[in-house]
Amino acid sequence: MRLENFLALTQAALINEPCVHSFENIVFEAHKVKRGDLFFAYNNEEIELAVENGAYGVIFDKPTQISDNEIAWIKAKNLDDALKKLLRYKVIEKEIIAYECNEIVLKFSLQVITGSNFLTVTGDLKSVFKALWNVEEKTTILFCPALNDKDIFAIVKKIPNTSFLPIEIVEQTLFETSFVYDDIFYERQLISPFFIPYLEELLHLYKTLKIDYKLRKFTSIGHFEAVFTNKKFEIKSFGSSDKVLIFEPNINLIDSQILFLKRHASWAKIIFIAPSNIKFQESENIFTYKNEKDIINILRNNKFNFALIVGIDKSILNRSLSNQIQLTMDF
Repeated sequence: MRLENFLALTQAALINEPCVHSFENIVFEAHKVKRGDLFFAYNNEEIELAVENGAYGVIFDKPTQISDNEIAWIKAKNLDDALKKLLRYKVIEKEIIAYECNEIVLKFSLQVITGSNFLTVTGDLKSVFKALWNVEEKTTILFCPALNDKDIFAIVKKIPNTSFLPIEIVEQTLFETSFVYDDIFYERQLISPFFIPYLEELLHLYKTLKIDYKLRKFTSIGHFEAVFTNKKFEIKSFGSSDKVLIFEPNINLIDSQILFLKRHASWAKIIFIAPSNIKFQESENIFTYKNEKDIINILRNNKFNFALIVGIDKSILNRSLSNQIQLTMDF
């Protein structure tokens, strides 16, 4: 990219008169810089290494000392804003259309193999930049506005809400589903029936846009995640006990998951554990917590088959939470 074009797109200021006029690539890690690259100095301590490795330019937004007047030194008000402007230019240039979805649909999409004309993006801004900068022209992008800034994209559409080709559930438990979709049988997928409507939404998008796809064996998406334990809270293999901790980090799903569990596990003793600062619909057996110790005390002091723990993921099991009960992962 030519230096003058870069400055016009990012509205950053050139603070010296360099000998260089263009850049080969944009790089964020100093050890990956090669001759001709432009280095985004998110870490000023790496500038010296980037220059030594042959950077033709450095863009920064913190006070920086110029060490080589032959290369371009560019001052930006904010590096993230400059990067977003570059990305927006690129998606316009390549005629990219983005579809927005929720976090659950996105996580399913990340586990599906699709053609090169469809890309699911997530992660921090630098990760999204790396994914999009050299993408094919007219690629369709799927992203979640709750995770990434939609202003990156010039054209953003919602997933069509016309009637879906339904998923036919053949067999189900609370945490696994065997189903048929488009005349293909998928056996014992690690998807709770609770999430089947989300998967239908994704598959409908593929069919509407005529995107080639292949479903692999799904792994956990980190939501409504079941961990089977014994009475001592020792981790057991999947499906091998009748005491289950269910972790749901997204507090917005608590009401619908409470209803799901009551409907599909009416025989069971169920407790619900949620942060004390959230509002939820009235229900029996709801306990609130302020910290991890509260969670452990609730689990120790109540009998249950299922405990839905909202607002935290299963990483809590990797930490010692009590002198009396230490939960460790053994799988």
